[in-house]
Amino acid sequence: MENPLTPEVLADPVALTRALVDIESVSLNEKAIADCVEQVLRTVPHLSTHRYGNTVMARTDLGRAQRVVLAGHLDTVPLNDNFPSSMRGDLMYGCGTSDMKSGVAYALHLAVTLPDPRYDVTYFFYEGEEIEQKHNGLNLVAAAYPQWLQADFAVLLEPTYGIVEAGCQGTMRAVVTTVGERAHSARSWHGVNAIHGAGEVLRRLAGYEARRVTIDGCAYREGMNAVRIHGGVAGNVVPDRCEIEVNYRFAPDRDPAAAEAHLREVFDGFAVQVIDVAAGAAPGLGSPAAQEFLAAVGAAPIGKLGWTDVARFAALGIPALNFGPGDPNLAHHKDEHVEIGKIRDGAATLHRWLAAT
Repeated sequence: MENPLTPEVLADPVALTRALVDIESVSLNEKAIADCVEQVLRTVPHLSTHRYGNTVMARTDLGRAQRVVLAGHLDTVPLNDNFPSSMRGDLMYGCGTSDMKSGVAYALHLAVTLPDPRYDVTYFFYEGEEIEQKHNGLNLVAAAYPQWLQADFAVLLEPTYGIVEAGCQGTMRAVVTTVGERAHSARSWHGVNAIHGAGEVLRRLAGYEARRVTIDGCAYREGMNAVRIHGGVAGNVVPDRCEIEVNYRFAPDRDPAAAEAHLREVFDGFAVQVIDVAAGAAPGLGSPAAQEFLAAVGAAPIGKLGWTDVARFAALGIPALNFGPGDPNLAHHKDEHVEIGKIRDGAATLHRWLAAT
């Protein structure tokens, strides 16, 4: 197809957002959008561009004392009668408008139009963020080309409604199992109903008091919830097994080991199997680049209530923050949209931060 990312579009973050939204890129189908982004970046003389799978990376090499990263994922969740984009007044609707093609537009716009930034900048446009981490472009690059990720500070362009969301929560999924003994339901007293036994697990969850933690002035609220239940054998059998999947979101002052210990304490007496875990990330506000970025934003940061790829940078010792124009509460919704004013304000903020003085 003809590349819709023309010079005129690249010069305007709003037009660029809409053009990116109108390139369908549901997870595992990012090739078309990656091709368009790569084609643009390879024509920019002040950048060196590399590609790995459907992740495109471009970087300046100006000999600056510090290097920063701007990173945004190219994929979206599945379409939901919200493609292509549409405009309604000062709002742009469409899949990915908030999460996070408006943020990607920031990075691509700056990559093309800012040849002399005050820091060296690495721009990441990566695949597979919305699905299992084995597909995540940053994860794949970290394994194959870890030197590409080296930096002093990173901004992940996730939707934050134009404020800085610092760090992120960790996340853990575990299966809590209740066991019983099968019997014919007509003679149920001969068995032990494992689904009935799940009542105690659910009572503990219903009565769970979420911990609140403040780290570097940023508040995080934990949460523990049942997200799936599976049990039952047949319509006339007392079940001997029931599995309750629990998702625990924990503050970044707990590492995965401490989170698991707490979860096992909550469900003492039951079998618990951790099936997935990702560490959180501390706020990362102490670096000079982070302080200068916060000054450019001009508003106090808040804690990120959710998990994002800032954790991948934190694991590499790179402080990272979340910042983007979209409203995180609209991510993955059928009526997902972004405010035009937020796009323009955020682009101006990033330019003010990165432009050489």
